[in-house]
Amino acid sequence: MSTGWKKSFGNVRSLVGNAMGGLRGGSNLASWVVAGTLAYFLWIKPSQELKREQEERAALAAASDRYRYVEKVKPVPDPQETGLIYGNKTKSNNPEK
Repeated sequence: MSTGWKKSFGNVRSLVGNAMGGLRGGSNLASWVVAGTLAYFLWIKPSQELKREQEERAALAAASDRYRYVEKVKPVPDPQETGLIYGNKTKSNNPEK
């Protein structure tokens, strides 16, 4: 009974080993490190730098736009009866009180 799962585990291990190029041990690890390093410098790093440059260009374009809207005054609070002005919360329009 225990030989069944051991055999299937061995088959899976063999399949994974063959899928990774059939190399074992230190040479397998070294080949993956080389492949990962090449992938980083050929694909990942250039795309990150391109994205960073595009964001910098967009920020410069937004900062140099002299027609962009800039809020210069604070908004005036809405003077409603039960709203933002302090002291008006206890007052009411009911003549019964």
